[in-house]
Amino acid sequence: MLTHADIWLAIDTLAREHGLSPSGLARRAGLDPTTFNKSKRMTREGKARWPSTESISKILQATGAGVDEFVGYILAEGGGRISQRLPVIGYAQAGGEGYFDDAGYPTGSGWDEVEFPGVTDVNAYALEVSGESMVPVYRDGDLLIVSPAAGVRRGDRVVVKTVDGEVMAKELQRQSALKVELVSVNISHADCTLRTEDVAWIHRVIWVSQ
Repeated sequence: MLTHADIWLAIDTLAREHGLSPSGLARRAGLDPTTFNKSKRMTREGKARWPSTESISKILQATGAGVDEFVGYILAEGGGRISQRLPVIGYAQAGGEGYFDDAGYPTGSGWDEVEFPGVTDVNAYALEVSGESMVPVYRDGDLLIVSPAAGVRRGDRVVVKTVDGEVMAKELQRQSALKVELVSVNISHADCTLRTEDVAWIHRVIWVSQ
């Protein structure tokens, strides 16, 4: 059952996942900063006030989130889907042969599985971090939940695979028709710039399970 509370919690979750407050999310989407304030969620008479489809469309466009991602937040909050089995391998294994098809979807038999709630992308997968090479953002044992279907925008944390088979977890700084600029999540490692033709795929990290 879709409830008023589920919708608003999904908006709050979307804001939090992009490092924003509800008012910051509204501003980024070109809306009045008070659009998503808690005081706007009920009328003075105590009746539920629902966000408009236009405002939801604008925040999805502003964040690059897909409808499936937003619905996933609703299901996670409302209990519509308890969990989904995601294929998982070690981050260090991801560059090996046979783990991804040409479209960047997980394939083959070398994957384990992990239960995770609220993910609606059927091609989502998880990478388990080992070691301290990506501290302080990612630590040993963290699971990066990755969605090939999620839109990718500047500032997103992403998993990138090159045509040479190298897999890296970075922050997307800029993407153009000619190049992809990536920022390292560990300041002791250099940032890098790749030619677009050298990138096989880019997937967004939608969650980190710690």
